[in-house]
Amino acid sequence: MSWTGIQANLYWILFSAGLVAVALWEVLRPWRAASEQLTRRWRNHALLVGIFAGVSVLVYRASALALAVAVANNKFGLLNSPWLPLAVRWILGFLLLDLLRYGLHRAFHSVPLLWRVHQVHHSDPAVDLSTGLRNHPLETLAAQGAFCLTIAILAPPPSAVLAMELVAILQAFFSHANANLPVWMERLVGIVVVTPQMHRVHHSEEMREQNANLGEVIPWWDRIFGTYLDCPAAGFDRMRFGLEGSQNSASAGLLFMLSQPFRPSPRSSNELDHSEPAVLAQAGSGD
Repeated sequence: MSWTGIQANLYWILFSAGLVAVALWEVLRPWRAASEQLTRRWRNHALLVGIFAGVSVLVYRASALALAVAVANNKFGLLNSPWLPLAVRWILGFLLLDLLRYGLHRAFHSVPLLWRVHQVHHSDPAVDLSTGLRNHPLETLAAQGAFCLTIAILAPPPSAVLAMELVAILQAFFSHANANLPVWMERLVGIVVVTPQMHRVHHSEEMREQNANLGEVIPWWDRIFGTYLDCPAAGFDRMRFGLEGSQNSASAGLLFMLSQPFRPSPRSSNELDHSEPAVLAQAGSGD
């Protein structure tokens, strides 16, 4: 079976298993009561994924994994040096691809034009596993383009690219879960991956807190680059999600999400609070 065949099979197996597992977790150990618009939000978030899938076929003729296979023997690839053991290339490839995801996420919060697209994700007034699917097609296309360009330059092992793509979809469900981990497990798991509690801070309606905890899979980048915040100023019990001024029934609509980047936002791009990393780090020092 080809790499792309393996990817397709594993992707849908893990997508389905992750969706069901996290949904059950949200039912058994909910962090907050389910959103009143749960069915509508889930339906429209799923439609966003379908729209992107159709558009991506037209824009990108090959997947990131297919590109990784194509450049696997490229002598110009930075990770294709013959003196590098495969294990080292694999680890470096996985880490660098996740660092790219952190950098892209930071750019989507820092560049006004990119923020207009990314605010679709943040305008969700509730956060649960479906929020991980709430991304405007333009954002996903831009991120996929940057991902493919980086793969072409680095030429990481195809298996590392496959692992990152599979882990990323599971992490999108896990980090947005409206569910609780026991305190001891939160601390333990939080050493390795971004946890729901860490990512909840990022979905606060406070713009300052939205610019923190930008990690996608590995939580280390926020601590290294000073964007880690331990908890929201209002506390987890009283924090609100979404964008100030967009917390209404319209925000759950498909047309609202598709048109949002092209309409006046509740808070204009030049009002974004781009706090200094050091300030975020100091505010988030809860250890």
